[in-house]
Amino acid sequence: MKYRPEVDGLRAVAVIPVILFHAGFSFFSGGYIGVDIFFVISGYLITTIIYRELESGKFSIINFYEKRSRRILPLLFFIVFISIPLAWFGLFNIDMIDFSQSLVAIPVFSSNVLFWLEADYFDTASELKPLLHTWSLAVEEQFYLFFPITLLVIWKINKNYILPSILIVGFVSLIFSQWASVNFPTANFYLLPSRAWELAVGSVVGILLHKNSTFVNSFNKTKMANILSWTGLLMITYSILIFDGNTPYPSLYTLIPTLGTALIICFLPAP
Repeated sequence: MKYRPEVDGLRAVAVIPVILFHAGFSFFSGGYIGVDIFFVISGYLITTIIYRELESGKFSIINFYEKRSRRILPLLFFIVFISIPLAWFGLFNIDMIDFSQSLVAIPVFSSNVLFWLEADYFDTASELKPLLHTWSLAVEEQFYLFFPITLLVIWKINKNYILPSILIVGFVSLIFSQWASVNFPTANFYLLPSRAWELAVGSVVGILLHKNSTFVNSFNKTKMANILSWTGLLMITYSILIFDGNTPYPSLYTLIPTLGTALIICFLPAP
């Protein structure tokens, strides 16, 4: 897959607001939307990789999981091991119990379920959970677990069904997310069914760019592409500065940063 430096730039745009949000800078009250940017990027990258390998007849489920494991697990376990002595000396007994539970949940990629059962993301107590950030990784890994197999099955049935299937699942997930943001807000924040549509946004972008690469490369040299990519950046910036802990999330509001991310991936002019 061709390296795209703008995707790394988007990662930086995602990480910095999250850090500043957790550091307590009120100016970045919506900094948590960095997670949504990552979900779109993940959906885009993974779908592009799988789709190209399916077309070339080189896709292997085993190889896919092996590559994901080599990319994610070493750094994940390094962070966990670094956190253990810090938690041992810095946490009270009751918080250490919660930390120990997260150590069990992380290797099986279910920390998002654990943190959903324990607390609200915006509670002060959440700041005493050193591994809270792994919830989003758990969501992605759950996506990695089911998505490649589903894509492979649909491909064998009829590859033309892939894009409509992703669109349908994404739409259902978005509607569910909007409903759950009112009725079950904490579960809505942490669990995959409410986040699947964000990953689907990236997946749709990946497929469309792959199928229409010649047109996109030509269009991205136009002034309109420049306008659309800047619009995407403004949508992300607006979300970071205006959203806060009272914004129903994820919900229809989340379309602003996710579609903004999609616009940047699609239309950032080629150098």
